[in-house]
Amino acid sequence: MSARIAGAVLLLSLAGFAQAQQGHTPESLAQRLSVLDADPALARHGAYQRMQARQALEALAEAGSRDREAARYVAERRVEIAEISARNEAMKGELLQLERQRSDLLVEASRRDAARARAEAERLRIQAQIQAEEAARLREQNQAGEAAMQDVETALQGVAGVQEARLAAAREREAALARQEAELVAGAKLPPVRRERRGEVFTLSGDAFRSGRSALSGSGDGHVRALAAYIQALSGNRTVRVSGQGASVVSDALVAAGIAAGQLRVSDGGGNRVEVVVP
Repeated sequence: MSARIAGAVLLLSLAGFAQAQQGHTPESLAQRLSVLDADPALARHGAYQRMQARQALEALAEAGSRDREAARYVAERRVEIAEISARNEAMKGELLQLERQRSDLLVEASRRDAARARAEAERLRIQAQIQAEEAARLREQNQAGEAAMQDVETALQGVAGVQEARLAAAREREAALARQEAELVAGAKLPPVRRERRGEVFTLSGDAFRSGRSALSGSGDGHVRALAAYIQALSGNRTVRVSGQGASVVSDALVAAGIAAGQLRVSDGGGNRVEVVVP
């Protein structure tokens, strides 16, 4: 980005040197405007300033000898302003495009991280299943002695605990990456959340709804869009439970944001907030 700006400054410097050599004649000023019009990167920028420059050149052409110097000065300034405005607008457009590319790259990187986390969680699940099957086989082989069986059970419980902890950590990593991706995609924050045995419980309080709870507020709409993106980013077709006063409004907004209606279990009424449970 700094290289582009340095290049623009160099072009302005060279243009100023050429203008000094030409003595700012009406012909040279008109030629500079023609250069702007012919440049595909600049032709659509600074249109108003170019119009003012052309008007100043017309005034210069019609000026008498007494007013010619003042008219020439105004024309020079107008042409310079048109050039600077066109280049400034062009650079602003480039900066905006670079920001959009950066945002797209961030979202793509987040998605790749989430995919790796899901793959790791699946690997650990399969490993845990294999070890569970091996544990069952060992139990069958060691039924001869109660004391020996107790030792095997103790060892197996230790292994299972380690694997469960690793699997839980992998799932939490997947969820954290999914939350980050959801907030980037939706451009809004997820609602407050707490973890319970039934899963992640997201809470939408009264300020998420308009008066009468017949529609979401601006902040509530952003929360629900982020929540829908989060559910979609998680692996598996999970059943999501929506309950509380205004649950139907939240459910409809989730479906509008891309969640399948069959994934939702809705129960209206009760309390002054809506809870969305993601297992």
